[in-house]
Amino acid sequence: MKKILISLAIITAIFIGCKTSTKSADTKNLTITLEPKSNSTVTGTATFTEKNGKVTFVAKMAGLEPGVHAIHIHEKSDCTAADGSSAGGHWNPTFKKHGKWGVGEYHKGDIGNFTADAKGNGTITMTTDEWSIGGDDETKNILGKGLIVHQGADDFTSQPAGNAGARVACSGIIK
Repeated sequence: MKKILISLAIITAIFIGCKTSTKSADTKNLTITLEPKSNSTVTGTATFTEKNGKVTFVAKMAGLEPGVHAIHIHEKSDCTAADGSSAGGHWNPTFKKHGKWGVGEYHKGDIGNFTADAKGNGTITMTTDEWSIGGDDETKNILGKGLIVHQGADDFTSQPAGNAGARVACSGIIK
């Protein structure tokens, strides 16, 4: 009887150990590389990490003009056009007006503005439950979309895209 209880305790410990280690499988990571557009020298990376139903987005860029720049998710992962126009308009699966994230109406792709320092380096971070990396809900799925960095700031008012100027960097959000 003692051998059975000890064996059962070992099996239970192994099972529980395996169960807790599978939690890391619930995290999805995707890193993409930005390429220059519109004769810019902008480069960088963006990382999307999905965990517990939320996506954290971190973009780090270099080669920007110092000042404020907009960054948005666009409809397509196509960055073939020299000016980035092949990525289409802002990703807007819920058919809302363009605006500032979290205030009134806004596109799911309206990430917002960030500031590049005197050396042209900029970083932006945000976390949301309105995106997913894959998944069945197309109003949340960012895969197959494009990430665009703009020359200027988003005014959060002009329709349909915030009057942020040229597209200076692009990347497809693809695995």
